[in-house]
Amino acid sequence: MSRALVIAHRGASGYEVENSLAAFRAAARLGADGVELDVHATADGTPVVHHDETIGGTHHIPHLSARQLQGFRLANGEPIPTLAQALDAAGRTLQVFVEVKSLAPQFDGRLLEVLDRGPNPAGYAVHSFDHRIVRRLGQARPSLPRGVLSSAYLVRPLAALEDAGATTLWQERTMVDRALVEAMHAAGHRIVAWTVDEPEDMRRLIGLAVDGICTNFPDLGRRAIEAAA
Repeated sequence: MSRALVIAHRGASGYEVENSLAAFRAAARLGADGVELDVHATADGTPVVHHDETIGGTHHIPHLSARQLQGFRLANGEPIPTLAQALDAAGRTLQVFVEVKSLAPQFDGRLLEVLDRGPNPAGYAVHSFDHRIVRRLGQARPSLPRGVLSSAYLVRPLAALEDAGATTLWQERTMVDRALVEAMHAAGHRIVAWTVDEPEDMRRLIGLAVDGICTNFPDLGRRAIEAAA
């Protein structure tokens, strides 16, 4: 049985500003195998990394051009990164799991192009709460690893993955139990638990044999996995 991946939630966001270049650069140093990040597309189709669709509660990313977005700053003074910049910050060794928050269909190709040009294209995957986006991207790029997000305990989780053309379930941590993990593995799928910051939760989920722990504190996740080895 392979060990669970340590996935830095929005980068090492327990220590740096979430979804910042600093958070992505810190992830590997703190023991992460990969980073998770959030993406929206600007009005002119540039994929940018930010959790909320709005900036400051009033400026909507899908209504701004990439040039206009350059005028905004994160709490640490950094600009809001493009996906291309985030991939560069993650480097050649970290996997990157892209949560697509919003993406107009006409910009699907732009997202795929950025992934193709990153320093570790074989290590990239996408997932979303909007399973239609996951299905679209899979139809355009069948080889791209894909997942679906869920915060509910799905009665038919395999059906949700099949409908979206996905192979990984990203499941909210309190809704993960042994039956769900076993169902995923029996079907040849993977399950990642989010967002897991307490060592006790980490130990429980590692004991259930989840395939990934998505955490704001990758150093704690690494310690928990090493302790369980």
